[in-house]
Amino acid sequence: MKIKLTLAAAGLAWCAALRAATLGVATAVQSQPDPASAVITVLKAGSEQPAPTDKVGPPPAGWIAVEVTGPFEGYVHNRDLNKSLDVEPGASVYLAPKDGAGQLAVFEKGDKAEITGLHGGWTQIRLDKTLVGYIQVGASAPSAASQPAAAPAPAPAAPPAPAAVQPAGENAPLSKLFEGTLATTKNRLLPKRPYDWQLVDASGNRIAYVDLTKLLLTDQIENYGGHAVVVLGSLGTVAGATDLVIQVEALRLK
Repeated sequence: MKIKLTLAAAGLAWCAALRAATLGVATAVQSQPDPASAVITVLKAGSEQPAPTDKVGPPPAGWIAVEVTGPFEGYVHNRDLNKSLDVEPGASVYLAPKDGAGQLAVFEKGDKAEITGLHGGWTQIRLDKTLVGYIQVGASAPSAASQPAAAPAPAPAAPPAPAAVQPAGENAPLSKLFEGTLATTKNRLLPKRPYDWQLVDASGNRIAYVDLTKLLLTDQIENYGGHAVVVLGSLGTVAGATDLVIQVEALRLK
């Protein structure tokens, strides 16, 4: 009995030491106790190390299981949304908008998620959930190869004014980031415009029309109207006119 009490005390002391530990280097929290598994998040140097958890059973030697709180940015297939645009329980949440990306979590009943963007056949969400991940003892930040894939639309600089938009042409980039407010062009008192939506600047001036045909869930666009957005796409001109139009590849709230 004395030996058991001694071991228990030692275990509690070890856990307490881990709780109080401050990370000396950036540390990866991975989805599985495997260096090749997806990285859920990277804890900054100087932050407090999360307390270990036994919710998933004892981890393999050289690893500790910890709980990390969200929110997390993730992606789900459009087909995993119901008519109310809620994520269906059981849906896989990925770290990037592609099937080969690592799985961040499985959406469960009661989880909270907010739609933050559209990426073709994928929907970007902000998942408010506590996840269990694994830290390799003595490990530091992962290499670029093990990092989660970057989102297609990183945060750009300030919104471009209409005059600052790069004109379309043979030497124009294939894709570019644009910022502005998404606004409808529908007006019963005015002639129909070539596209139903446009990107406008802070003064309400049109930066360009937006062609949303590549986005599968165009019925969600109504939720973005009147909001500041970041658009990834290629710039061209409207057929038979000089008006600019963005062929949208991805769209998210700013």
